[in-house]
Parts: sequence; structure tokens; C-alpha cells
Amino acid sequence: MSTTDTAVAAVRSEVSSLVPTLRASGAENEERRWIAEENIKLLDDAGVFRLSVPQRFGGIDAPIAQQAEILNEIARAETATGWVSMLWVSSAWVLTFFPDRAQEEFFAGGSVRASTGFTPTGTLAPAEDGFVLNGSWKWLTGVRGADWAILAALLPGADGTPAPFAAVVPVSELTIVDDWNASSAAATGSSSVIAENVTVPAHRVVSLIEILGGTTGDRSNTGANGRNYAFIPTITTLATSSYIGIAKGAYELFLDRLPGRGITYTSWTDQKLSPVTQIQVATAANKIAAAEGLQAGQLRGLQAHADAGTLPTIEERAASRGQGAYAIQLAKEAVDILFEASGASAIQRDVPIQRYHRDITGLSLHAMFAFNTNQEVHGRAILGLAPDTPFL
Repeated sequence: MSTTDTAVAAVRSEVSSLVPTLRASGAENEERRWIAEENIKLLDDAGVFRLSVPQRFGGIDAPIAQQAEILNEIARAETATGWVSMLWVSSAWVLTFFPDRAQEEFFAGGSVRASTGFTPTGTLAPAEDGFVLNGSWKWLTGVRGADWAILAALLPGADGTPAPFAAVVPVSELTIVDDWNASSAAATGSSSVIAENVTVPAHRVVSLIEILGGTTGDRSNTGANGRNYAFIPTITTLATSSYIGIAKGAYELFLDRLPGRGITYTSWTDQKLSPVTQIQVATAANKIAAAEGLQAGQLRGLQAHADAGTLPTIEERAASRGQGAYAIQLAKEAVDILFEASGASAIQRDVPIQRYHRDITGLSLHAMFAFNTNQEVHGRAILGLAPDTPFL
């Protein structure tokens, strides 16, 4: 077993042991609209936020499949903690697209938490030794506990035409707006942020187009160690882990609650004996398994390209978006079935499955992972048409 495999196994084991603690915090997390600081510390101590950090900075630099497995486990335990952890781990990987000097700052502590705002709703203006950033960005997941924020902003070129760039700033230099009051994913702390005349050194600003294309020239974790993954497919695939984890958690909660339950206004005093329930639970289980199968194919494809030092084709990138969204839809459908099979009492706040249902319903509306949007992108590529989006 390699050093990386040993480190990953230790993280996986520790996270699995934390499942009861994380799950027990769900209701209080939702009430405070932010995950418990204890959760963050436990996961940090377990090494979760070192998973995508390069080894030269004390990170684990785990293969994407191993990252996905651990993120899946966290979401199985607690929906919001899983979503925030996924965002922090994947965003820390995004920081490896920046020059060495910037990475030395980002990864100085070995463990790092970063949030992202990739809609270019800010502006960059040239200044001495860098740029000045202004703007506001909506709903940055996990920003309340992040070290850094990766923010997209428009920078005018030599001819005056604005182009999107990614600027990284300490969260301490931003204003966090307390505007996250959502019916789904309430505990993710996905608040908006404002930058007012924030100075950003030049080495912490990179072309967003180059990041999307995987063509930035200062990557330090590329090539031989097989971590040079394509940007959007990586984000999509890691996010899929959270949805599948939520579905697995809902499945467990349903089965745990089943003993002793009947079906009201019917002759069934033991719900598990009902053919309807048997069909429902089998359908949910198979939807989850199918989602896992789709994700496994994505993971194999990404790793094969990284090992070969190549990047996916446009068609492969479009397929990744379509298949990822299909896996997410299957996970959501599984939770829908389980929730509907849980009876009217499941709407009570003290029955956890209602939170899993609300959270996956809301998170499935995320623009990057929306079902119809991504099937259109995939379908256009299948039919030989341009995908009609730069987010591939």
C-alpha cells in the first residue's frame, strides 16, 4: 500500500467513525443555519481538508475516486456538512491551478478550506503589483468557515473587451452578508460576499478561461502523479458524491425507522410485508446503485486521462455533465420514493428524512447540476452540435 493509500485509509476510517456524531448534529445545524464548528474540527483533524492539497505542502493529494468515496460518506452522515466539505475539498483542488507563489500562500497550513463564486459579478482593475477587486457574489457555500474565496471577475483586455478571471482573496478581506435563509440546505451557510477595493496580488489572479480549459501553465500537481483532472468534469463528479451520499443516508434512515411501523388506514400492521413498500425500497436501492455506476464511469475516465497526461475531448466533457446530472437525478428520485413511503409523520422536524428530502430537492436545482440543462449539453454533443457553453 502506498503512502497516499495509507493516508486515505486513515481518513476514511476516521470519517466513518464520525457518522453518528455528524448525523446527530443535523437539526441544530439547520436551526443555526451553519454546520457545527465541532464538525469542522473533527473533519479537519481527520485530514479531510488535506485530501486535494499537494503532498509537497503536507497534503494527501488523493486520487479523485478516493476523494469521492470520503465525500460520499460525509454526506451520508449529514447533508449540509457533506455539501460544505465537498465544496471545500474541490475548491482547494482549484487552487492548484494558480502559480507556485500563490500555492505557497494557500497551502501554508497543509489543510485549507476555500469557497468559490464562479459567476463573474465582480470587476478587476489593474493596480501596482496586481489588481483591485470590487463586486458582490451570491451564495458562496461554506464561506463562513473558509480561509480563502475564489471569485470570478471581469478584467478589460488591451482592446477594452472584458474577460473573466479568477481572483483569490482571504475571506477576512470580504464582507459576508447574512442573507442565506433557505428552505433547503439551510445549514450550508451559503452567504453572499462583497469586495470593496480589495487589493489582489498578480500571482493570485488567473484566467478563468484557462482554468476551464485546463491550460494554465503553472500547475505543480500535474503529469506523473495523475492529478491533472479536467476542471468542470472534476467539479461535477465530486458534487455527485454529495447527492449519492444524501440518498444513501435517506435509505438508511428509512430502513432504521421501518420496524414496528404499519400503514395507516390499511390492513398492513407491518409495513415491510406490503408489496408496495417492497417495490419502493428496491426501486430506491437500484436508483442509488445506478447513480453510483454512472459516477464510477466518470471517475475511471478522469483518472485514465490524468494518468496518460491527456485531457477529455469536448464530447467527453459534455457526457460528463450529462451523466453526472443523470446520476444526481437518480439519487433525488430515490429519496423522493423513500420520503413518500415514510408516511405523513415524516414531515415532522424531528424525523431526519424530511431534511434529507428537502436538501436534495433544493440542491438538485443548482444551475451547474440541473437535469434538463445538462441533458441538453450532452444531447447537443451526441448530435454533433456545439455544446453552446464554455463550462465544460
